[in-house]
Amino acid sequence: MRIVRLDEKTRREVLGNLLSRNRTDYGAYEASVREIVEQVRTNGDEALFGNTEKFDHVKLTPDTVRVSDAEIGEAYSEVSQGLLRVIRKALENIRAFHEKQKRNSWFDTREDGVLLGQKVLPLRRVGVYVPGGKAVYPSSVLMNIVPAKVAGVSQIVMVTPPGKDGKISPNTLVAAHEAGADVIFKVGGAQAVAALAYGTETVPRVDKIVGPGNIFVALAKKSVYGQVGIDSIAGPSEIVVLADETANARFVAADLLSQAEHDEMASAILVTTSVKLAEQVSEQTDGFLKVLSRAQIAGESIENHGYILVVDSLQEGIETVDAIAPEHLEIVTSNPFDTMTRVHNAGAIFLGPYSSEPLGDYFAGPNHILPTGGTARFFSPLSVDDFVKKSSIVYYSEEALRKVHKDIETFAKAEQLTAHANSIAVRFENEAD
Repeated sequence: MRIVRLDEKTRREVLGNLLSRNRTDYGAYEASVREIVEQVRTNGDEALFGNTEKFDHVKLTPDTVRVSDAEIGEAYSEVSQGLLRVIRKALENIRAFHEKQKRNSWFDTREDGVLLGQKVLPLRRVGVYVPGGKAVYPSSVLMNIVPAKVAGVSQIVMVTPPGKDGKISPNTLVAAHEAGADVIFKVGGAQAVAALAYGTETVPRVDKIVGPGNIFVALAKKSVYGQVGIDSIAGPSEIVVLADETANARFVAADLLSQAEHDEMASAILVTTSVKLAEQVSEQTDGFLKVLSRAQIAGESIENHGYILVVDSLQEGIETVDAIAPEHLEIVTSNPFDTMTRVHNAGAIFLGPYSSEPLGDYFAGPNHILPTGGTARFFSPLSVDDFVKKSSIVYYSEEALRKVHKDIETFAKAEQLTAHANSIAVRFENEAD
């Protein structure tokens, strides 16, 4: 890995490199995505099946597009008991974590006849996109579905691209069934997002679409936003490790590569105060790349978007992390808990040498669907909050409104909204001042 002494010039270079990976800026694909979305909006199943045949080389019909109970049963027969046991343990951890995020409706009353409150309700129907293609992600199935189930969503509709045999990975199907998906469709790409957003003869329209995907999925979600809600527009994966001289170089190198293997656009960055650690991590990374199964992908990621940044102080390292606002942040310093309190921007934070990022991907419980591309400055991990909506509740008695009606009328007139003022005044027009 390249080792760079951080200064203003190299800081701009690194941030510019990361921003160049933003999948929402791929203008060359936008016209194609818009065309696919419009086709599905206008022609429904015909366009959905046609684009699936075109891009995934699978011919679907209204009778085969939906995963059947028999297919789910077959999937269970093909999944090892060991994996099933792990899925169930992970599911328990994920559910327990998200249960703590639940919010309740609340109401506040006053003696003068005022009631104010907030009503919290789950969304009725949610679409969950689970990626396929370069890898199979049953873990993403759990992370998408569990918070929706905890929130109380009435129907969870999952879509995922089929393999060339027209089937969904048994691991994905079992994870979906265990997590509680209500219906699963064998469609992916922009056409699946459009189907969820507008509805077709077989795919129901949803209120919100969540889950990561490739460039076509990201741009399709961007295109239909406003027609439905979306969680975020996911970009390539990224990890930053903030470390001092106490870190284990072999652990750090392994953790950097755990994200680099996702795809060639992924980014892995070490920010360290130790030149010695920087050199050791570079050496260890080269060694791992000789033996990993996805070494070509990871190697290209490291070559194009990987850095080891040497800083003068831990505070400069923290400022660098905040500027990058990474999806995943590992803190491996002498006092990671103190360091964590000074970091402002990160999607998920892993503390200490034994809290490696894949722990969060699969098992610990917090959601692994995280803000990417610097959006951790203002976005949060997927949570129960993404699957509820809130309504404000206002009640004033006649006496309560009488006490404040002149104030409201004054405000409305200041904005030259006389109908607003009249809406209040008319209720007291026969009363003397």
